Amino acid sequence: MAKGAPAILTIAGSDSSGGAGIQADLKTFAALGCYGASAITALTAQNTIGVQAVHGTPPDFVSQQINSVLGDIDVRGMKTGMLFDSNVIHAVASTLKEHFSSNGIIPLVCDPVSVSTSGHTLLHPDAIDTMMNEMFPLASLITPNKFEAELLLRKRGFPFAINTVQDMITAAQNLSTLGSNAVLLKGGHINISREEISGVVSPDIEVNRDFIFDQNVEILLAHNSANATNEFVVDVLFIKSEGKAILYPRPRLVSSSTHGTGCTLSAALACALGRDIALAEATAQATSYTHLGIETASPIGQGFGPLNHLHLVTKSLIAPRTNRNPFPLTYSLIRNTSAKWTKYVQHEFVTQLGKGTLERSSFLHFIKQDYHYLKYYARAHALLAAKSDNFAPILAATHIVLHIAKESSMHTSYCAQWGITKEELESTPESSTTTAYGAFLLDAGLQGDTMRLVMVLAACLLGYGEVGLWLKSEAQKPNSWVVWEGNPYLKWMEDYSGEDYQNAVKVGLETIESRAVADPPSASRYAEWLAAWERCTDLEKSFWDMAMNLS
Repeated sequence: MAKGAPAILTIAGSDSSGGAGIQADLKTFAALGCYGASAITALTAQNTIGVQAVHGTPPDFVSQQINSVLGDIDVRGMKTGMLFDSNVIHAVASTLKEHFSSNGIIPLVCDPVSVSTSGHTLLHPDAIDTMMNEMFPLASLITPNKFEAELLLRKRGFPFAINTVQDMITAAQNLSTLGSNAVLLKGGHINISREEISGVVSPDIEVNRDFIFDQNVEILLAHNSANATNEFVVDVLFIKSEGKAILYPRPRLVSSSTHGTGCTLSAALACALGRDIALAEATAQATSYTHLGIETASPIGQGFGPLNHLHLVTKSLIAPRTNRNPFPLTYSLIRNTSAKWTKYVQHEFVTQLGKGTLERSSFLHFIKQDYHYLKYYARAHALLAAKSDNFAPILAATHIVLHIAKESSMHTSYCAQWGITKEELESTPESSTTTAYGAFLLDAGLQGDTMRLVMVLAACLLGYGEVGLWLKSEAQKPNSWVVWEGNPYLKWMEDYSGEDYQNAVKVGLETIESRAVADPPSASRYAEWLAAWERCTDLEKSFWDMAMNLS
């Protein structure tokens, strides 16, 4: 175990098939770099098809297990799962309360396992009362699903059907009155639309956007049909002391690998809280871990199989490629430079061009300088070919050089339509901005690793693809500010939103992502890639500035 790995205790039942209960918890603890200890409340004979038998652990022995662990190991976080019956719940609560009073409180995540996915009650009614009365006041967080939340609220005189995201927020607020410090209401059984999520946002309701690809990522949406879904799962966190709700939406997955999802989520939360991570961030990490565990799982068994708990064992700074997010590196780059990326792809030059109000002189200055820039861009791809060590990337880079040469002829013809001759193009002095950008491209080609140069080149390719798709998308909205028909710059917008250029974007995305998978970066290498990407977004913005200022 790595030095400094916090010890986390699970108090739950055993799943003989290994997908849920303490088996899922211990796998999660290990995958997240924690040391796992356990106290077993019940033995089950079960598999992916169902539960065949349950054998409860004597309450006194459950207490002995907990005391044995807490009396020796510095436990930093805990979770409870299936607690079997009222006597076991009372034993667990009494043991923890005594330990907390003499040794200090340990963050506790209580997964109130009482209703199955199918809606079947798993605990006797008096056991549910015992759990609410004795366990919830000890808990940092409770994590009920829809059916459990409805049952708990009904027991406390809040008969309530939870069917919408607003219902979830209200239910989480009501559940917070039952004793715990916070509530995470799981939404796996409720279908939520993107519009519904947007409709509830307010100063007291935040939305975590880790899995919502909708801000300046038109290129990722356009080239990934799986992201077109409008069906989301939303977990709702309500923090009582802050009076604030946070939504954690993610695309709904069609998967049979969901056995042990609740156990895994609460275990991941206990790990994060055991590392003193704030609750909002702990929830973001835990929901992401669980979501990717479902998405990357391979089928096991004949029924509902387990998650892939080990998707993080091969540690990577970049999330795994999945059907829902085939471009994790690109998304990471855009997200980590979001402010600069937005200034680049939604620059005033772009918005005025979309409106058709851009000064002709600014556009002419831009296309003249762009002609010079294309020379640098072609030379940088030639350097990429030179840095490659096998024929496939050499051929790919060479094709791009040839494509740019062809594009330069098209560029010359396009400039002629604006009254700019080829002689004028060649004789126009380079702007200092063009020279600075070109020098950076060549410098990146002469030093550093190949992937750093790929980052530099991609910022231009993908950025212009994003601009084209953004303008086209905006133009299709009712009463749009973008003027499409009759716009003097229509051909430019059509070129960058069109099939030919977007095919190049698709190839560029695949190149970036496949190279990153083949050669995953270290922390320092990823920092170099990010810095190169960020520098190019700055230079691209400067290029628009140059056109606006005629500098």
